[in-house]
Order: sequence, then structure tokens, then C-alpha cells
Amino acid sequence: MDETAIADKAGEWVATLKTLAAAYGLKVIGALAILVIGRWIAGLIRGVVRRMISKRDVDPIITSFIVNLCYIGLLAFVVIAALQTAGIPTTSFVAVLGAAGLAIGLALQGSLSNFAAGFMLIIFRPFKKGDYVEAGGTAGVVQEIQVFTTVLNTPDNKRVIVPNSAIMGGNITNFSALDTRRVDWVFGVSYGDDIDKVKATIRRVVEADARILKDPPIMIVLSAMADSSVNFTTRAWVKSPDYWPTFFAINEAMKKAFDAEDITIPFPQRDIHLFQEGK
Repeated sequence: MDETAIADKAGEWVATLKTLAAAYGLKVIGALAILVIGRWIAGLIRGVVRRMISKRDVDPIITSFIVNLCYIGLLAFVVIAALQTAGIPTTSFVAVLGAAGLAIGLALQGSLSNFAAGFMLIIFRPFKKGDYVEAGGTAGVVQEIQVFTTVLNTPDNKRVIVPNSAIMGGNITNFSALDTRRVDWVFGVSYGDDIDKVKATIRRVVEADARILKDPPIMIVLSAMADSSVNFTTRAWVKSPDYWPTFFAINEAMKKAFDAEDITIPFPQRDIHLFQEGK
């Protein structure tokens, strides 16, 4: 191909590019502008919605869920508007999505299930932000319910992302739902210790802790005569936030009290008898 033919071909390409730029350039620029500006506006609206809901003293979990859902809807609207500006017929686009809806639904069964479960969590509200719960195979403090997942922080400061469907599909234990909780202890003493003395010592130690509530009353019973110990079950009620501090403190105080009162805490043991054959 000689230089003249190459120049002619290049001229044709330039002319084609100019034609395409004249026909679609402004549309493409307009579509990009809509995407950029639309996303910015969607972010502003998200902030406004968050502030409006927060003023109504709504649970932060519900606020987060509604705000995220609103933002996703606005972004979808911006994308459709940008496609229309670019000259892409959105009716055809929607028709294609509709035709592919069944396949998409099958492929996203898990996501759709999580989305529906998120709505159920918002409607029935089995927990709120800050509650300590056991759900979806893990336990932690609730941070937020997102569109598809729920965020928990574990006691050892790990962040766990749990699918909403896993939470709604199983048992939910909310340790923070009620103001008070019952603390249970089992103290084992030897068979040689005086029962009344042991019960009096246990009562004195438990009642000495200011976190123990007066009502319901403390319960101390002999619950089992085990292989190596006589077991006393003790039950008392505390404020929910005081559960673990009280549990650990009473354990330590009880050991010190038993030592001071010469009450024996037994350990498993076996008596071995040896017989000499023929005697």
C-alpha cells in the first residue's frame, strides 16, 4: 500500500471518529457527568436522610438499614438516567434484565434470602445496637444490620460479619434484652465438712457482694452427692452488665472463704486395695 492510500485510509478513520464524536461525544460526556454528579447528590441525600431519621430517636440499626437501602436505590436511578443520556434505550435494558431475572434470581438466592431476612430483622427487632447476642453461630455486640449482613463485635474484639439469613434461620439469644440475669455457681466440698457451716459460708460471701440483688432471694441448695464431693448449687440475681464481673468475683471470694473456714474443696481420687494371692 503506497503513501497516498495510507493517507486516504487515515483520513477516513479521522472522519469516522469525528462523526462518532459529533454524534455520541456530548452524550457520553453527559452520561459521565450524570454518574459523577448523581453519585455526589445521592451521597448528600443519604446524609440528609440519616440526619432526619436520627432526629426522631430511631434505633441506629434501623437508621443504617434505611439509609443504605435509600442510597442503593438512588444509585440505580442515576445509572438508568446515565444510560438514557448516552443513547442506550433503557426499555430494552429493562427488558433484558426482566428476561434474565429468573437466572439472576436463581444465582442470587442466598443474597435475596439475606435481603429478605434483613427486612425481617428490622420489622421484628429481636435486638438493637449495643445488645450482646448469640446468633448465626457466633456471639458478640451488635454494631449494625446491613442490607445483606449483620455486624457483630466479639468480646475479644473481633469483627464478625454474619449473613442475615443465618441469623433468622436459627435461634437468637439476646443477653441484653432484660435488665437482670441469674448467676449460677456450683461449689463442691468434701463429705467430711459440716453442711450447715458450708451453706452459711456461701450465703455470707454472696450477700457481701453489693451487686447481688435482694429480690429474687439467693438460693443455696445441696444439689448432688457426687463421687468425690458434695455439690451446693447457688443462684443469685444481678443487673445484666454485672453478670461476668460478679461471677468471677464470687468464685475468688468463695475460695478464700473456704480456706479461712477450713472447708475442703476435694479433687477426684480413687482408693486402691491390693490383695496378695493365696492370703
